[in-house]
Amino acid sequence: MPKPVKRGPDPRTRRRLLELLKMDGPRDATALARRLGVTPMAVRQHLYALEAETLVESETARRPLGRPARLWRLTRAADAYFPNAHADLTVSLIDSVRAAFGEPGLDRLITIRTRRQVEAYRAEVPRTGPLRRRVEALARIRAREGYLAEVRTDEDGALLLIENHCPICVAAASCTNLCSGELAVFREILGPSVRIERAEHILAGARRCAYRVARAAGPAR
Repeated sequence: MPKPVKRGPDPRTRRRLLELLKMDGPRDATALARRLGVTPMAVRQHLYALEAETLVESETARRPLGRPARLWRLTRAADAYFPNAHADLTVSLIDSVRAAFGEPGLDRLITIRTRRQVEAYRAEVPRTGPLRRRVEALARIRAREGYLAEVRTDEDGALLLIENHCPICVAAASCTNLCSGELAVFREILGPSVRIERAEHILAGARRCAYRVARAAGPAR
């Protein structure tokens, strides 16, 4: 009788685990298992394998009741599994533009990029209608571009446009005006009746970028 074939870890579950940790932040195996619809033991097997590859790490967190929890999170090495928009080439081009044309030339380049983003986004984001529907349309565009974007509701009722990954992070670190340009795009697309402010920023050390979106009493700043 032939021996049963031993199957390796399901690559789809592995990828989904990385995505969940990227989008939700540190989680224990039980919480991850609920999201994936598998057993905690199956999740732990994947996590131990990912830990051996230095893609995840864990820490013990105390809880008010019950035993301490082992929370898992991504390491910097896991960034390689998410889009980076050709980071090295982009940084090299930014440095070349800065050397050839100075900061004014680089600012003009970003202004042109911002204008083109606004034109492209306007084709998909409704100008009127419920604010949430408009923000969700914007999030779909950003998700397609590799930002792992989603919309959630904050405790005070404001919408949160969350970007769990930044595919241009290396370039933005070299040219911070890229981030300012993208915030300008969001404000232009959503219009003066909407206030949008950055609440979390990857370049400032946060796990993600997040923007608070709400109806404004007056023109958005």
